[in-house]
Amino acid sequence: MRVDSGGQVTKAELRRRLLSVRAGFPADDVPATAALLARHALELPELAGARTVAAYVSVGREPGTRALLDALRERGVRVLLPVLLPDNDLDWGAYAGADRLVKAGRGLLEPAGERLGPDAVTGADAVLLPGLAVDGRGLRLGRGGGSYDRVLERLAASGADPALVVLLYDGELLDAVPAEEHDRPVHAAVTPSGVHRFGPGERRTAGP
Repeated sequence: MRVDSGGQVTKAELRRRLLSVRAGFPADDVPATAALLARHALELPELAGARTVAAYVSVGREPGTRALLDALRERGVRVLLPVLLPDNDLDWGAYAGADRLVKAGRGLLEPAGERLGPDAVTGADAVLLPGLAVDGRGLRLGRGGGSYDRVLERLAASGADPALVVLLYDGELLDAVPAEEHDRPVHAAVTPSGVHRFGPGERRTAGP
């Protein structure tokens, strides 16, 4: 289902609409779409050549990342996962398998083991970002907590330039999302139907 982003809708209202649609997805559909997302994401040249990928563990009705995390690890890729700090910034830890994930606050799952520091993300070749939608400019709508805005600011301040990829459902590719001056576009979105790339003023799509 596609969500209407027209008019003067605010970020908060658009988030509410998108989360309402996600809440209606059958839970049994999540593993199937996760397998499609993993297949398409693994075809991205930016991931094929990556040695370190910063990712996250999907929860609930989010587009599933678990199959992708395991596939990257099996390739020998070092996968970093976020650890939410009290101020909503993100620390990072290495993914060592599903049995090494621990429950954290807000229903999240985090990696057990050593904490690598917030700056660890600057060494990633690609960063997988959670999101609720992306538009034709590549601008991402997040959940509003600001954690990944800090990540993107940290990347920019360090001079790092990893591939930025967001995982979504097909109906979450919108014509426009409300944007602010600091918002930074992503390079690609992966949905169950394929890979969608963003360049200046255009969207380039490669299907399955």
